[in-house]
Amino acid sequence: MPRRRTDDKRQRILQAAVKVFARKGYHGARVSEIARKADVADGTIYLYFRNKEDILVSLFDEVMAEHLEDKKAQLASLRDAPSRLLAIAETHLRLLGGNRDLAVVFQVELRQSVHFLERFTASWLHDYFALLTQVIEDGQREGSLRPDLPVKVVTKAFFGALDEMVTSWIVGRKDYDVAHLAGPVVDLFLRGAAVSGHASVPRPALAAVAAPRRGGK
Repeated sequence: MPRRRTDDKRQRILQAAVKVFARKGYHGARVSEIARKADVADGTIYLYFRNKEDILVSLFDEVMAEHLEDKKAQLASLRDAPSRLLAIAETHLRLLGGNRDLAVVFQVELRQSVHFLERFTASWLHDYFALLTQVIEDGQREGSLRPDLPVKVVTKAFFGALDEMVTSWIVGRKDYDVAHLAGPVVDLFLRGAAVSGHASVPRPALAAVAAPRRGGK
């Protein structure tokens, strides 16, 4: 991850880009609109960024770098995997729930392009999944999480639950604090929706999920 820069104009440009991308869409946004929103000359943009794509890439890199750094520092003080998963859920939902424009860019604009989706999946999402994987593997070793479930499935299911909470919040346009959903989401993830002893996934089905396909990775 690149080091974060503290140049005031650069930060103003990135903050302006979030607003313009959220309202106009990435493809509909113009660099001149971002410059106007940031209260800088059009040419000033190019002192910091090569083009519009570079602005978007830098925005994602810097937001996620800070987000992951904060998470790692927070998780170090927590005693077990369930506590760490709750902390991850709270910071994830608070980050995007605290800035609707940023959430729109992350949840909507990123997914309009396979090019961007592949690029960010290979960078910040890869690092995010690595952090989640470590927490889940620790939980399986310490006995707080089931050891019979594939780590990749657990990782993607957990991220997917948080991701959908943010998307639903954006689409619903309702005024509520999405971060308050962290507790129920993690509780559902850890304990499930079934009453204890009344429902379970048949073992053959679990085995099929865990077993790699022949010839696959």
